[in-house]
Order: sequence, then structure tokens, then C-alpha cells
Amino acid sequence: MTDTDQHSPATDPALLEALREHVQGGLPTTIADLSALVRLPSVSWSAFDPAHVQASAEAVADLARSTGIFADDAVRIVRSAVAGETAGAEEAGRELGQPAVLAVRPARNGKPTVMLYAHHDVQPQGDDALWETPPFEPTLRGDRLYGRGASDDKAGVMTHIASLRALHAQFGDDLDLGVVLFVEGEEEFGSRSFRTFLREQKDHLAADVIVVADSDNWSVDVPSITVSLRGNVTFRATLTTLEHASHSGMFGGAAPDAMIPMVRLLASLHDDDGSVAVEGLSAYDADVPERSEAELATDAALLEGVQPVGTGPVLSRMWFQPSITVTGMDVPSVANASNTLLPNVAARVSVRVAPGQSATDAYAAVERHLRAHVPFGARLDITEVDTGDGFLVDTAGWAVREARTAMHEGWGAPAVEQGIGGSIPFVSDLAAEFPEAQILVTGVEDPDTRAHSPNESQHLGVLHRAIASETILLARLATRA
Repeated sequence: MTDTDQHSPATDPALLEALREHVQGGLPTTIADLSALVRLPSVSWSAFDPAHVQASAEAVADLARSTGIFADDAVRIVRSAVAGETAGAEEAGRELGQPAVLAVRPARNGKPTVMLYAHHDVQPQGDDALWETPPFEPTLRGDRLYGRGASDDKAGVMTHIASLRALHAQFGDDLDLGVVLFVEGEEEFGSRSFRTFLREQKDHLAADVIVVADSDNWSVDVPSITVSLRGNVTFRATLTTLEHASHSGMFGGAAPDAMIPMVRLLASLHDDDGSVAVEGLSAYDADVPERSEAELATDAALLEGVQPVGTGPVLSRMWFQPSITVTGMDVPSVANASNTLLPNVAARVSVRVAPGQSATDAYAAVERHLRAHVPFGARLDITEVDTGDGFLVDTAGWAVREARTAMHEGWGAPAVEQGIGGSIPFVSDLAAEFPEAQILVTGVEDPDTRAHSPNESQHLGVLHRAIASETILLARLATRA
């Protein structure tokens, strides 16, 4: 995945200069609006107050109306049933997903339609003590705005809003480009109602080009087009060995508490060098740019002396090979530990699946491995299984060429085509529902964004350049023959 010099013809210089002025002039308002969104703790997980997600959706709907692109009645807040729920009246008890914002402007005079996707929900803040500033109080330090969701993905939301404002400032009511703005409310909670939403709103969502603003960039100075995504499998694994807890002094050494087989079972998932050791998980074969293990150590904040895991080129390990992470365990805390044999232990496991392998096949391989490696006859229960396929972007279409040109003009540097190790499972759903649409995966993150982690931040220079690039792209689509 390397940068390319294949571009569409350059944007008309007068139009390009006007667009840049609109973006620059709107930047203070954009940053203020982003800060207001960050103050809304829109965590979509079921254990958190859904009123905050609703307030965030209402704020995004107001922002959509502020662009001048959409008629007021063309902006809606929509909730759909969670996939698998029986369709029917809400009062019948079906579970609804979190609120999404949908705004539609039909195309005119044969112009294409573009769908702009982002999400307004955020991850939980985690341990407040690990934040240098309050997670939901946007704080500017140097070139970066800190706060949960400041980058992932409320900066993606504001990239779309600011680009549409600049587009309206340039074209006014003469704009013939079709625009669909879709801002999801539960991406961080597994997009549980996404497929229902697509089915119910398919006629409104149909587009020639889909721009997903939820990825990262090569650096704060070099943009990226994401062309591959890993899939994911997550589940809860519980091992049980005893009917109840017992005194470790009386029975320890003879009775196996659940921690012993759990540690051994989780250790079986990796080889001694840290590579995944599950038969049936595949890798994807493609060239990658060079990145040294020393650069990895810096980017990933490895402690001195800690060795990277896995084999092969560094970026291949992160983009094209499977990985398995234990993201949580239900065990007594150290502070509450007692001399007790634990009857059961649960672990949350996250599997990243190489692009090209179905998540269903990957889950089957991991389940086979776990059941074949359970020690001491412990009882294994696997629940809460979620799967999402990876994605490979077709880079041969005209929309990718237009995006390369727009990024070069917006950033002043050619875009790098990159894979990412993360997963955006709904992209494969979009591709399945709209097979003729060209999908562009862009974003506003950079290597130091720390999305999902304490001290998440958005580099404001990257935000500026991302808005400029998307505005130029939309203008090129609007004037495309």
C-alpha cells in the first residue's frame, strides 16, 4: 500500500482558492461546534445514560440544518430495531438502537449523490485518573484539542458539517450534487441496529460515492486513504470448575480453581514469539510500506526493553495478520482478593481477522481451538458473540482518483494508501447493500490521537486539512460532468 501519482485533472485554481477561503473562514466556528459536541458524554453502551446520546443526536441534527444544504424537514433523528428483533410496534417491546441523524438532499440534473458517514457516539472515558484533563471538557493544548470523542468520531462529524457549510457558501442553492448525511449513534456499541436501519432507509441512503470519515492518517502532515480493514470477533469466555468457592488453604493443590485453566487456555492462543497460534485463522498477502520495530516502539509507547510480538513486516502484522487480545477479565481485584479458590472466571476476547477471511469462519476456528485446549475438564461457556467482516477497497474507480487529487490539494502532500488494523464492520454491510457505490474510507486521526484511550485528542491542523480535502472532493463531484 503506497502513495500514487495517478490523479484526476487539477481543480480550477479560482474555485480551489475560494474553497480554501471558505474553509479557513469557518474554522473558528467548526472548533467551537466540535467543543460543544465533546461536552456531551454520548456513550452508547447499555450501562450508560441514553439521554446523553439523544442530546448528541439533537445537536448533530441542528448542525446539519445549519449547513444550508438541507431543508429543515429533510433532517431527521431515526431509531431502528436492533438486528434480530421482531419487526412490529415499539410498544410491543422490540429493542431499539441508539438515535442516528439522517439528512437528504436529492441530486439534480444528472449529478452524482454522495453519502457522508460518521458517528456521534463515543467510548466510555475509563479511569478518570488517567486523564490529564477532564474527559468531557474540551481542552486546547498546543495544536491539539483533548477530550473523549474529540477525534473519534466527533471530528469526523464536524469534517462533514464544515465541508457542507463551505460547499453551500460557494454554490448556494445552485448546488446539484446529491448529499446524504448519515451520522450513526451506536458505532462504538457494535452498530446493533445498523442492518435494520439500512433496510428501512435504503431508498434515502442510495449513493454513487460513500465517504466514511472514521479512520486515520499516515502522519499529521501526510493524508491516507484506507484501503483495507480487518474484521473482528468478540465474545465472552467463562470457565467453571467448582460449584462454589472454597478455602484455598484447605483444597489448594488438589482442587483446580477456575483461574488455573483460564490462564493456561488464554496462553494457548499465542506462540512463544507472540504470533497467533489458532489453526484456521488466515493472513492476507500484500506488500506494505517499510516501518521499523524501533518506529513501532515509539508509536505504540513500548516500555524500554519490551520486545514487539509476531513475525514478518511490522505493518503486515498490524494490517494483514490476525491478532487476539484479552480486553477484560472478571476476577476479584487485588484489593479485594481473599484466600479463595475461584469457581469461575470470565474473559472478554477480541479477535482481529485478516481482510479476506469471513468473521464467521474465524470465530469457528477460535471456538474449535478453545474447546480443544480446555485444561482439567473445566466447563467452557462462550456467550455474547459479535462478528464483523473486514473489507478491501476497490481502488480502481473514478471516486478514488478524485479523492487522491482532493487530498493532494487539501494537504499539500500525496495520499498514502494504507491498511488499518482496526475494524469498521458496517463498511462491508454498506458494500453488500449498495454494491455499485464506490466507498472511500478517510478520517481525521493521526498516530498520536489515542482514540479509545485516556487523553484522546484531535490535531487541529489535521482537522483543517481534512475539511479542506473533503470540501474540494465535494466540489469536484458537484462540477463533474
